[in-house]
Amino acid sequence: MTLLLPLLAFVFASLSIAAVGARLLQHRYGLPALVNRRLQEVRVEPAPGSTTPSAQAVVKALKKVGSRVPRSPAEMGRLQLRMTQAGYRGPEALPIFYGLRVVLAIAAFLLFATPVLGRPDLVLALAALGVAYILPGMVIARLAKRRQHRIQLALADVLDLLVVCVEAGLGLDQAMVRVGQELEFAFPDLADELRIVNLELRAGKPRVEALKNLADRTGLDDVRSLVSMLVQTDRFGTSIAQSLRVHADTLRTKRRQRAEEAAAKTGVKMVFPLVFCIFPAIWVVTIAPAAIKFITVLMPMVKK
Repeated sequence: MTLLLPLLAFVFASLSIAAVGARLLQHRYGLPALVNRRLQEVRVEPAPGSTTPSAQAVVKALKKVGSRVPRSPAEMGRLQLRMTQAGYRGPEALPIFYGLRVVLAIAAFLLFATPVLGRPDLVLALAALGVAYILPGMVIARLAKRRQHRIQLALADVLDLLVVCVEAGLGLDQAMVRVGQELEFAFPDLADELRIVNLELRAGKPRVEALKNLADRTGLDDVRSLVSMLVQTDRFGTSIAQSLRVHADTLRTKRRQRAEEAAAKTGVKMVFPLVFCIFPAIWVVTIAPAAIKFITVLMPMVKK
């Protein structure tokens, strides 16, 4: 039984690491299970007013609190841009964010400043207040980064379809509308951005301004380079299809280079799990039997 303990410890550690790794991969690359993917294909979108009354009351209270929070114009501009990049473009998004940040900060302070969890500690309460205050901003930044990653992965495929539509005789505006409709399920983030560009064009904005707004909303260098290429192509009258094809090849080359860079960093990133997770288990499996044998042999000699 004693000899089985190292083996059981090794098996438990291996299964724990595998579960954590699978969970991280699912969050990092958005790899849903096959069942979830099939369910998403037949999902029914909820109606705009189908939220529960309690959720509406909470949102209304957060909006009311956030509208009374003092804000600087510079911070509002940066935060509005970040929330737009994360996909929250509604006029009520900014007041709700401020209200949520204030409510979380006050709740964290009261949680540690009052005898709810134990002995009150003012220093710990102030630290919790600071962490709770900056936590919503960190979450928004993380959501914006994940959305940018999804748009970046979809950009090359969208450009290929744009080339096909332009060569079939459609104009650039009609091609973007068509591609947005076709890829609404596969790449909803980028399709939504193309839909907004179409709405701005229909509202009367110049194409250059609408494309620059697209680059600002996404915050990606690849989209900015695409916008610059489209503006120059429109200005100098060159072939849009050829420019899009060359740019799509460039984006695919960049994506392959980023994949090679990520693969080259794997060795360095594996140091932490190797040192703290795998090596201790190997030491337990290899050294523990010898240590147990030494103890069983030497303990009778020590007692004598």
